[in-house]
Amino acid sequence: MTTSTAAKRILAAALGLGGAANGVFMLAAPALWYDSVPGLPHTGPFNPHFVADIGVAYMVASLGLLARAWRPRYWPAAVAGAAFFLGHAAIHVFDIVLERTGNAGVDVALVIVPALLAAWAAWPSKGEAP
Repeated sequence: MTTSTAAKRILAAALGLGGAANGVFMLAAPALWYDSVPGLPHTGPFNPHFVADIGVAYMVASLGLLARAWRPRYWPAAVAGAAFFLGHAAIHVFDIVLERTGNAGVDVALVIVPALLAAWAAWPSKGEAP
């Protein structure tokens, strides 16, 4: 295993655990989750169904990253998970550009940067892809 693959597995584990924890928080205490994210009320009123839907997406995407951390050959699952994170980040980029965000710093730190890291961690290193 290359150093790059090992680093990607460690990062995939960290992002997967963080994303899964976020998803569990969203599902277990949606109102508390909504109130704890800076700038989120700027996006509209609390909707428990919507928060739960996104919580499930976080769980599934994070499981893909955790699969990569467990077994490097499961990188396609991580790529699929990273696709959600990248799509979610793209929405936040557009919100920043269109000045529709409540807190651009939070968007960058908690959504955009982790998505870019997830994409790097998910993508196979040289020799991993068939």
